Amino acid sequence: MTPFLPGGITAVPGMLAAGMAAGIKKGDVPDLALIVSEREATVAGVFTLNKVVAAPVVLDRQRIRRGKGRAILVNSGNANACTGRQGYADAVKAAALTAKALRLHPKDVFVASTGVIGKPLPMERIEAAIPVLAGQLRRDGGEDAARAIMTTDTTVKMVAASDTIGGRTITVGGIAKGSGMIHPNMATMLAFLATDAAVPRARLQRGLRQAVDRSFNRLPVDGDTSTNDMVLCLANGAAGDRPIASGSSDARRFQALLDHVCLDLAKKIAWDGEGATKCVELRVTRARTTNEAVRLAVAIATSSLVKTSWYGEDANWGRIMAAIGRAGARIAPDRIAVLYGSVPVVRRGTGLGQAAEEQANSVLKDREFILTVDLGIGHAEATVWTTDLSPEYVNINASYRS
Repeated sequence: MTPFLPGGITAVPGMLAAGMAAGIKKGDVPDLALIVSEREATVAGVFTLNKVVAAPVVLDRQRIRRGKGRAILVNSGNANACTGRQGYADAVKAAALTAKALRLHPKDVFVASTGVIGKPLPMERIEAAIPVLAGQLRRDGGEDAARAIMTTDTTVKMVAASDTIGGRTITVGGIAKGSGMIHPNMATMLAFLATDAAVPRARLQRGLRQAVDRSFNRLPVDGDTSTNDMVLCLANGAAGDRPIASGSSDARRFQALLDHVCLDLAKKIAWDGEGATKCVELRVTRARTTNEAVRLAVAIATSSLVKTSWYGEDANWGRIMAAIGRAGARIAPDRIAVLYGSVPVVRRGTGLGQAAEEQANSVLKDREFILTVDLGIGHAEATVWTTDLSPEYVNINASYRS
């Protein structure tokens, strides 16, 4: 596998992208993105499990049944959620306008939105912008698109990587947005991926679901899941490779490449958590099952008391033990160990004293650190990525709509 490539989603041969300011947000900032495959692509998708879903999620769930597509229109600044029949009609119209500008069938176009819930889309501005946006499509437009889908994000999130699969160089690239309202099932985010591999629809859907479960569904930042979450992946076959067959060595190499890209994007989201001052890789080891390890890790990672202790650089391991006890996973309290970095503060369920805590406090001064919880009762493990909870998180979300 090669090191990461520049260009994000447009590092993938046959992919075009663009981003522009359409006037959806306040100020002259990018807020409308377009991603296009130059040839028909197989499409897979994973969507939010929230019971309240935005109009684009409803529309895309219907269209993805075809398993084919060419384009994705994404706006930021407005979620088009809880907007009733008009919101759905607006999503359909936006897709149709995009299809007209690209000379495609409307069913070939997917749409996505992110931003404030409950406000109608400014369709006049979007309708005026779409032909302009289509005219700006470029083979190096990935960063422009990535910038246009940001909301409270502070950094552009894009990545691409390649590997030799079936004798061909295969590339997977993507862009994502996400900073707040981040929690598994799915994390609150949008991500758009592409590959030049030839991947049958069923294989692509299984592969994307697996990659999402190992990456975007391991981001417990603040416990909130939104109405608009989705990951879409287009496989356009531009590499000219033979279709990747399930169970083959090619399938395993492709899965590793897809996992690699998704995990990097997921970490970028976690590390850009709203108001975050600490980035934490939280490992649960020697659990009975992977599901229990994940459940326990999420309980720790979403504990306000634990997260504020990280912000305060205080190795208050008692809060971690309390979160472990309420997670609903099988445990043996007298076998638990807790480590900040390589510094143990708990062994066999008992604290190791003030000197150990002072050493751990020094670990907490780093921007990034690893927290390990060893349950000592099994062979399963899981890792999640999360952040601390700072006063700035409150400030950002208290004034998000203003």
